[in-house]
Amino acid sequence: MTGVNEIRSTFVEFFEKNGHEHVASSSLVPRNDPTLMFTSAGMVQFKNVFTGKEKRPYTRATTAQKCVRAGGKHNDLDNVGYTARHHTFFEMLGNFSFGDYFKEQAIRYAWEFVTKVISLPKDRLLITVHPDDAEARQLWKKIAGIGDDRIIDIADNIWAAGPTGPCGYCSELFFDQGEAISGGPPGSPDEDGDRYLEFWNLVFMQFDQVDEATRVDLPRPSIDTGMGLERITAILQGVPSNYDIDLFRALIAASEDATGVKAAGPNQASHRVIADHLRSTSFLIAEGVLPSNEGRGYVLRRIMRRGMRHAQLLGAKEPLLHRLVPSLVRQMGETYPELVRAQQLIGETLRLEETKFRQTLQRGMHLLDEATSGLGRGATLSGDVAFKLYDTFGFPLDLTQDALKPRGMAVDTTTFDAAMQRQKAEARRAWKGSGEAATETVWFEIKENVGATEFLGYEAHAAEGIVRGLFKNGSEVAALGSGDTGSIVVNQTPFYGESGGQVGDTGVIRSASGALFRVTDTAKKLGDLIVHNGIVESGSFMPNDAVELSVDHLRRSAIRANHSATHLLHEALRQVLGTHVAQKGSLVDPDRLRFDFSHTMPISADDIARIEDLANAQVLLDTPVETRLMNLDDARNIGAMALFGEKYGDEVRVVAMGARANERANRAWSVELCGGTHVARTGEIGVVRIVSETGSSAGVRRIEALTAHGARAYLATQDARVRELSSVLRTRPDDVVDRVKAMVEQTKALEKQLADAKRSIALSGPAQTNGAASPMDEVRTIGKVRYLSRLVKGLDPKDLRSLVDEGKKQVGSGIVAIVGVTEDGKAGLAIGVTSDLMGSYSAVDLVRVGAEALGGKGGGGRPDMAQAGGADGSKAPAALAAIEAELGR
Repeated sequence: MTGVNEIRSTFVEFFEKNGHEHVASSSLVPRNDPTLMFTSAGMVQFKNVFTGKEKRPYTRATTAQKCVRAGGKHNDLDNVGYTARHHTFFEMLGNFSFGDYFKEQAIRYAWEFVTKVISLPKDRLLITVHPDDAEARQLWKKIAGIGDDRIIDIADNIWAAGPTGPCGYCSELFFDQGEAISGGPPGSPDEDGDRYLEFWNLVFMQFDQVDEATRVDLPRPSIDTGMGLERITAILQGVPSNYDIDLFRALIAASEDATGVKAAGPNQASHRVIADHLRSTSFLIAEGVLPSNEGRGYVLRRIMRRGMRHAQLLGAKEPLLHRLVPSLVRQMGETYPELVRAQQLIGETLRLEETKFRQTLQRGMHLLDEATSGLGRGATLSGDVAFKLYDTFGFPLDLTQDALKPRGMAVDTTTFDAAMQRQKAEARRAWKGSGEAATETVWFEIKENVGATEFLGYEAHAAEGIVRGLFKNGSEVAALGSGDTGSIVVNQTPFYGESGGQVGDTGVIRSASGALFRVTDTAKKLGDLIVHNGIVESGSFMPNDAVELSVDHLRRSAIRANHSATHLLHEALRQVLGTHVAQKGSLVDPDRLRFDFSHTMPISADDIARIEDLANAQVLLDTPVETRLMNLDDARNIGAMALFGEKYGDEVRVVAMGARANERANRAWSVELCGGTHVARTGEIGVVRIVSETGSSAGVRRIEALTAHGARAYLATQDARVRELSSVLRTRPDDVVDRVKAMVEQTKALEKQLADAKRSIALSGPAQTNGAASPMDEVRTIGKVRYLSRLVKGLDPKDLRSLVDEGKKQVGSGIVAIVGVTEDGKAGLAIGVTSDLMGSYSAVDLVRVGAEALGGKGGGGRPDMAQAGGADGSKAPAALAAIEAELGR
């Protein structure tokens, strides 16, 4: 048993047999400890279990935990490649007890595993304890049967994952690698040598470090152990360096093959750096961390660029690291399938970053060579030059320092920092004059002070954070108390800030003291500052409070389904209507989705059905939704569609989903640039149902649709309505449409008969004058013209024209005026002039006279027929009188 994968599984199986729950490695981005940049130890995911804040269904656990130490308190970056043991990424094997067993059983397990399971010689093992931990010393003597000469007191044998939280005395196990390797035992002047190798640390969790000055006992003493997988593998494989174990040999061999440069001699460190940094960058990218100039993304970029610089030192002419990803996946993909799932994203991100970095490095190194020309070892580079490298060429300060280190030169960081502050001040002045609202300046200031908010929501619905700012009525405040409406900014959050058409998340923020802030909306300011808006329901919040942030999971799930559906509908619209279709806007909330797109005509029912069918076919395929970081030009080259109104930088997030038939295998069904949250698989959308299609503006149509539970509820309601209608009509649901069609035709026929009857009665019956004085309803002569006037009630205004035509037939030569009053008291007026009189009289002029008397609009029409409507029915007799008076002039 010497292979790294076999050692890992043997450790886990040993503790499983001893009643421990095998718990999967947690994310490298801590969700429950905002004080940590990355997960740096196996106990991080159990922090709240140790403190009693969280309960698990088990009291014993074992893990093989992914760890990164490259930022914050635990930072081994500068040593990596130049020592035998340091790594940015490593695996920590551990066993844990949460108030179950304590020191004695932990020591028994450790001694049994190292001496019986993996058979390390007892005489080559040394133990360290804390000077105040007499109990541990006695237990080692009792259980291992070793004397005091092999148990060494070490004053700093107390361990914690961060500045606060669970901690305790620890006891370390060392292995003597033999006299051929230099170095002395722990605690000796030569302890920094590699002869005595620490490989396992047993931490006896007894205390909770509340703050720098306060340490209290834990409610239940517990156990946290950590054994470096790479270190124990090196011991068992009998090699002097972690970089000589089978895993690293395979990665270094891939690096040698890609560069054509052997790993022996002066090139050894570069190959080691590349192998180590390949692991850390790949795992971080697989977990959603992408290179940036802030926070974790900045640390990732530092790691990547350090590895890329060593690739150049080896003479690599083209980007290298992305070519090594398949080798890493072969070595670790079976144990960590997230590497397999994210392999394409990892490769593209590395290639993109290295391409950009090579351009930066070439420009920066040229200027650096010019600036240091003639300077000898021990010289200091001007901070202004270093800042120019940073500001003009994107050359980070640490990269300048790293490049100068082999030359024995330093950088004047004081001058560099002063130049940085000047730039920030100038940027603030320029921003204040850019036309933004004055109240928005507070966000610029907070971002300048605390940096961007790290968004964790692609992978998480809950996380912990540190309050960086509190705001009320547009101003920063020292506290938010119960009942206050305001805003909270934290260093990291799973809440999505409204952007790209997707609404902001809602949920709750809780403090350690029990205060509760109800998040009613989440906004995004200045691109990457996420602001939680809401109300304090209880307690109070202050800056630097540690808080727990929980997104409304059900609401977020509905939003994700709707957002992913917009991508499927976009492609379906293009396939059915044509490639002219382009997104012109969208709204994605938990209840529905709205999608605006360029198209000039309404969509037919058949086309809507085809669009739905295409989208739902992709839902049923249940394919993975993949995200990638790409160069903008590369994204466009593969056909990625951009969202309307979005501004893109050089690097873009590409979301691909669905599968195409009879096309390139690497082409997804939908490929779009998008920063929103999405489902993991298309099947999570459930179903896509278009509920409306309307015009939005000139040349823009709008569809609204439902997915998942919303679509199901809608379809259930529609089904209930059909069943209710079938019951009322006394027919089967399948026959409802035919039955309604028949009833509609029957109703139309009856309405026509009724209208004909009304018209007949209106012409032949007595005038309906409501008892008011009015002209006679028979044909009379006014001046020199025959005139027929009539007032009718209950007739549809559209039937007035036909009555006028009938009246014109009766008079032969003359003028007909009819006012109709509807059931709701509205009046309509129609006037006809026979053809022989059109030279002398105009129906348009006469209808205007009548309409004015009705108190309505002027009406309109032709000289032989004109109408007006919508006026006061009580004035109908006055209108007829006004027309008669006009004729009598």
